[in-house]
Amino acid sequence: MKNVFSRNLSKKQVMSTDGMVIGTIRNIMIDLDTGNVDSLVVRPEQGFDTGGYKVDGERLFIPFEAVRDIKDYIVVDRHLSKE
Repeated sequence: MKNVFSRNLSKKQVMSTDGMVIGTIRNIMIDLDTGNVDSLVVRPEQGFDTGGYKVDGERLFIPFEAVRDIKDYIVVDRHLSKE
């Protein structure tokens, strides 16, 4: 995957590889020791079933390793996104 500036991720929609819109990116979590992106912080779409995902209040966390592509949408593998 090519390098992407974090400002280009702001408010992008997150979609699974099977076309389901998961939500909108709100923030990213960084591992301070390595500087690598650890996970995406997403506000889930209303009515989206968050079962199986790591959730804290209204925030859903998707591991960065689940990201498959970043263009108009951030495309993630839904199976890798779950805990």
